Amino acid sequence: MRRPFPLFKPTLLHRKRAPAVGSKAETCKIVSWNLLRKTGATVHDVVALMEAEQPDILLMQEATEEINVLPDIMGGYYARSPLPGRIHGVACWSRTPFSRPPRACTIPSGPLVKRHVQILECGEFSLANVHLSHGQVLNRRQLRRIAALLHAPCAILGDFNLVGPTMVPGFQDVGPKAPTHKMVDILPIRLDRCLVKGMNCVEASVLPVFASDHRPIAVRLLPQIGANFSVAS
Repeated sequence: MRRPFPLFKPTLLHRKRAPAVGSKAETCKIVSWNLLRKTGATVHDVVALMEAEQPDILLMQEATEEINVLPDIMGGYYARSPLPGRIHGVACWSRTPFSRPPRACTIPSGPLVKRHVQILECGEFSLANVHLSHGQVLNRRQLRRIAALLHAPCAILGDFNLVGPTMVPGFQDVGPKAPTHKMVDILPIRLDRCLVKGMNCVEASVLPVFASDHRPIAVRLLPQIGANFSVAS
């Protein structure tokens, strides 16, 4: 019997399925973007990105309540999980229905900001949408906790706030290698990542910068044949 995830109540909106667009057979295009809460990307910036990139799934970090109108504009399926005591949190949009509503699961956190991960079940695979802590020991602990929640085929994407190797056994870092952020507006670093287990990445790119202090990343993933899908109990 499965134990339920520790949950925070997410904002969940279901809308009609968005029109299908041409994409490579059997792959899933995923875009991940840290929006920089109130001073960064607006919902209009998000819509512009979606229209340009045509993702199957969009993962967002530092998404505020303003982003809740996204499914009214773009159709599709959407959920947002604010961080406890914060105006922002992780959010996701999908062109097709989720296998079950996305869930927010608690992870180890620092004393100031309580964190959770958004778990998505997308038919053949699962995704974890993350905005990790800044501490380089703590965020690696968080990754190991998240990895323990998932079984292949699966992927972990988002703002890792991590420098150097992720050190998560069994997972490959397949995201783009170019910088996605400038530390104190000077030093280019790669904070936005994609880790996979039981999946192949056939494309990975860093998208043009605008609106936020993070550049979006895009990956096209394909579950490996024979990988067994389930969510850890």
